[in-house]
Amino acid sequence: MRRKSLPEHLTTGSFSVRASDKAGVTRSRTRAVDLVLVSRGIRVPVGSDAAGASALRAYTDLDDASILVSLSAARVWGIPLPIKRRGDWRIHIARRRGFSFPRRVNVAGHLLTLLPEEVVEYDGVRLTSPARTWLDLATLLTLEDLVAAGDHLVCSHGPGFPVPREALCSIAELAGIVGRHPGMRGVRTARAALELIRVGADSAPESLMRLALIDANLPEPVLNHVIRNHFGQAVLWPDAAYLEYRISLQYDGEHHGGAEQHLRDIERQERSLAQGWLEVRISKHDLEGERPAVVHKVRRALQSRGWAPR
Repeated sequence: MRRKSLPEHLTTGSFSVRASDKAGVTRSRTRAVDLVLVSRGIRVPVGSDAAGASALRAYTDLDDASILVSLSAARVWGIPLPIKRRGDWRIHIARRRGFSFPRRVNVAGHLLTLLPEEVVEYDGVRLTSPARTWLDLATLLTLEDLVAAGDHLVCSHGPGFPVPREALCSIAELAGIVGRHPGMRGVRTARAALELIRVGADSAPESLMRLALIDANLPEPVLNHVIRNHFGQAVLWPDAAYLEYRISLQYDGEHHGGAEQHLRDIERQERSLAQGWLEVRISKHDLEGERPAVVHKVRRALQSRGWAPR
């Protein structure tokens, strides 16, 4: 007997038996061998490569009170997490205070006080807003990692960039949510992070690079600067820049190891020189240790262009 196909929206990731009931799928069909029983009332099609929101959708569809929070919400929003936290693959589910505590295999349960605007729906998943997710991370992350998380959320690039990008929230929204929860755990770290969050950092290493320079009492570089030629055309988009000294900072991530990318990096450096800019290339190794090499590299470049500590 041929197995009846599932409705398309149930094949794209995890789904709850509650959702399949609404779709008219029989309970015997949800027990078929082409579906994996992930947890009580949750199924995933065999061989599914669903990730992010689609993989977690069923957990907030089990009832009308469950909300994806903390590290799980951070993954949906694409927030960069330090290595120490990446290994926590439990599914963090919360309910508002007054509801029963979430208890389920591989679920980390929470009871939280959440204001109405702090819960949103994204790609079929009910979860904390970007700003509230960031505030919840303040109890888990170091100051530097929380700044990198905030930088990710507020990052935007205008139409002058090759790949324009819209922010998931604003610095004002982060400040607002901190102000609404003055007694919450981690709020002191969140307040300190607010002072250091900037718009324009594309990755956590770029944020950590900037923080290392600030910590070493070097000038803070500008983000989101576009270098233009004599005709006013945009030719370079450095990760960070010192406008007064015409120095650009470029973080070379792991994708810069290929031969083609290497040639593009050389060509970019030549264009920088042609415009009168000195490019300083930074690798992940330059960010390691208590005295990261990036500080020495940038200090030397600044001094070569006339900078002196005050």
